[in-house]
Amino acid sequence: MAQLTDRVAVVTGGSRGIGRGIALELAKRGAAVVVNYNANADAANQVVAVIEGAGGKASAVQADVSRMAEAEALIKTTIDRYGKIDILVNNAGTTRDNLIMMMKEEDWDTVINTNLKSAWNCSRAAVKAMMRKRYGRVINITSVSGIAGQGGQTNYSASKAGLIGLTKALAREVATRQITVNAVAPGFVSTDLTANLPANLMEELNKRIPLERWGTVEDVAYAVAFLASDEAAYITGQVLSVDGGLVMG
Repeated sequence: MAQLTDRVAVVTGGSRGIGRGIALELAKRGAAVVVNYNANADAANQVVAVIEGAGGKASAVQADVSRMAEAEALIKTTIDRYGKIDILVNNAGTTRDNLIMMMKEEDWDTVINTNLKSAWNCSRAAVKAMMRKRYGRVINITSVSGIAGQGGQTNYSASKAGLIGLTKALAREVATRQITVNAVAPGFVSTDLTANLPANLMEELNKRIPLERWGTVEDVAYAVAFLASDEAAYITGQVLSVDGGLVMG
């Protein structure tokens, strides 16, 4: 198991779902983890409690990372508290699904700002500190919807495709400072948000997955932890699909 001893990580949107799983896995491997949240302080503090209960280091920091000033404050708070930032996981995200003819402009703006602009905001702030240390790992959580598109998700698919472009461009910009930038693209993942889907829909979606099962948050977290590790030092500008083979080629 790739270790992250003495590393400091920030996970945006880290209070639940995939973000929670990533925060727990990074902490299990030895990283001090800043669990960023926007609104749900209780959930973020629960993640911190689990990490600390297992002997790890963590803290919860509120910030709406779609706002530049708050993203900058998140990174500054991390550095003030832990002395550095080694790993940034841009996971904050939301959905406002609808067909384009019925989608409101505000739903487009909300999804683009939350999913894409937040990653740019946090990366811009974090990379400054990483460049001085000549070390860093930036991992963007995109989606198979950003690779293949998804009906009813023009805003979400565009934001996730944008994250892939951001990943590749930033990887080129910072490579000479030994900073890697990669993306993880989950497919269908079981979380509290999908727990109440009808059984017949789950079965139908399973048929589209070559491995014939939905992913878990741990499946995604393992991929992130690898890309955050020293073992992945020669990997940058890549998109790793964690989707059971849903989107091949």
